[in-house]
Amino acid sequence: MRKKIVAGNWKMNMNYDEGLELAASLDQYFSEKAPSGAEVIICPPFIHLAGISQNLKSGNVALGAQNCASEASGAFTGEVSADMIRSTGAEYVIIGHSERRSYYNEDDSLLNKKTVLALNSGLKVIFCCGEIKEEREDGSYFEVVKRQIEKGLFPLAAKEMKNIIIAYEPVWAIGTGLTATPDQAQEMHLHIRELVREKYGTEIADKLTILYGGSCKPSNASDIFSRPDVDGGLIGGASLKKDDFTAIVEAMKQT
Repeated sequence: MRKKIVAGNWKMNMNYDEGLELAASLDQYFSEKAPSGAEVIICPPFIHLAGISQNLKSGNVALGAQNCASEASGAFTGEVSADMIRSTGAEYVIIGHSERRSYYNEDDSLLNKKTVLALNSGLKVIFCCGEIKEEREDGSYFEVVKRQIEKGLFPLAAKEMKNIIIAYEPVWAIGTGLTATPDQAQEMHLHIRELVREKYGTEIADKLTILYGGSCKPSNASDIFSRPDVDGGLIGGASLKKDDFTAIVEAMKQT
């Protein structure tokens, strides 16, 4: 049985007090109504991590970061290392989000370096991949995702893959009002699983959790999560509202 996950990526939103308040309300909700259908992860900004970690009491909400440095330590002003993240109590880190790739020019080799550092620090990695609008329209989207995974993840040893979650982000569906259809999501998730199967074998591929991340919201979550190779979601804007985020987690129980 593959682990089902719903992860909230808060991006650069909410000040410290607002973040603590949202995290506390989610923790309270899931302390009373355990998310039996999925593991719940919240990924706030760096400055929130330590404070939120101290306030997650239920054991039903895990903590992750949105990025990590490409170096282990040293004179890298403004950076936050994987070891620093782990020391706050966080268990996960998002690597390769489309916004990091596009706004900060993070390429596949750099993302592999970050992934290795994160794994060596004891973090689990949510590794993002996905195509932009032009690549979807010109039909190259399968090759684009294949390249991202081969260069970003396939240097890893098989034993390291147990701490990898892949998130498929159709970049053209993030913040645009567009959403990949459930069938499009399933098609790409199956493609990713087959790539992993060819590289690492059936056991690892079948246990790999693959999340959908592209304008997932309460109104479409059940349809997307119902597809056989969709194991949950990496949620952006909807994760900033308690009612929307909890509704998406509840949608996982229905699949």
